Amino acid sequence: MRCMDIITHHTPAPSLLRRIIAFPLSLMVIGFVWISALAVGVGQAYEQLGFARNTPEKSFGAVLMAVAVVLGYKAYKRWVERAPDTELPLAGAMPELAAGIAFGWVLFSVMTGIVALLGGFEVLGLRGAGQIWTMLAIAIVSGTMEETLFRGIVLRHMESLIGTWGSLAFTSALFGALHITNPDATWFSSLAIALEAGILLGAAYLLTRRLWLAIGIHAAWNFTQGWVFSVPVSGGDAPLGLLITRRVGPDWLTGGDFGLEASVIAMLVATGAGLWLLRLAAQRGGFKQPMWAAQTNE
Repeated sequence: MRCMDIITHHTPAPSLLRRIIAFPLSLMVIGFVWISALAVGVGQAYEQLGFARNTPEKSFGAVLMAVAVVLGYKAYKRWVERAPDTELPLAGAMPELAAGIAFGWVLFSVMTGIVALLGGFEVLGLRGAGQIWTMLAIAIVSGTMEETLFRGIVLRHMESLIGTWGSLAFTSALFGALHITNPDATWFSSLAIALEAGILLGAAYLLTRRLWLAIGIHAAWNFTQGWVFSVPVSGGDAPLGLLITRRVGPDWLTGGDFGLEASVIAMLVATGAGLWLLRLAAQRGGFKQPMWAAQTNE
């Protein structure tokens, strides 16, 4: 009987540096800094071309920034996380993006309609194109960049540390808190953003485990309120949109100077929609436990 040597191939253990980089908190910081720096760099470079405000060229610059963010995210996934990009795959992107755009438009329109029925919103006339290119640019940049940062990077990596529910609560609170620096922001407007946007957009990601639906909802929400209904987008001056409108009545109904996002109606409608999406996501399973709980159950 002939004996044969058995050769065993061992995968070399990752280095200490690689283990540090691969820790979820490290990946979150690296990804957040990388995507932020990339978007700012592309935006500033395009600004040097000197195109006038509210022009198609400005919107094209927003598209370039969005493409840079998507490509930058794919590079980050490949060379930093060393994992396939499952959050921004090109296959199936258009249907999910279109669904998100439709959902965001309907959601904000329903909310505005309720405020109007309660006497807090009036349409005075039709303006026309107005600041359509400016608002389109804002919608594209905010939808792509903020969803990539907050849902694609922060929520996903925090989920590995503190579980799905903890991560959703953390990113919602963070998203709302960061909006306190916006013009005309109040503690209530930040609470409203945390609940209506944090839960809604987080649930959209958790439902699909991709970012396209959340990007579509976010972009359509901003474009609809700013261009269609001519109300401030998260504070500041009201843009010149399609409709000539005005908001009248108490701040709890109209959102005050911050805009309709700070309305109690918006908070109820959008948060309700977010909880509905979250319920659908929970029914699909796949929610994660906190890292310590998962280790205990092993």
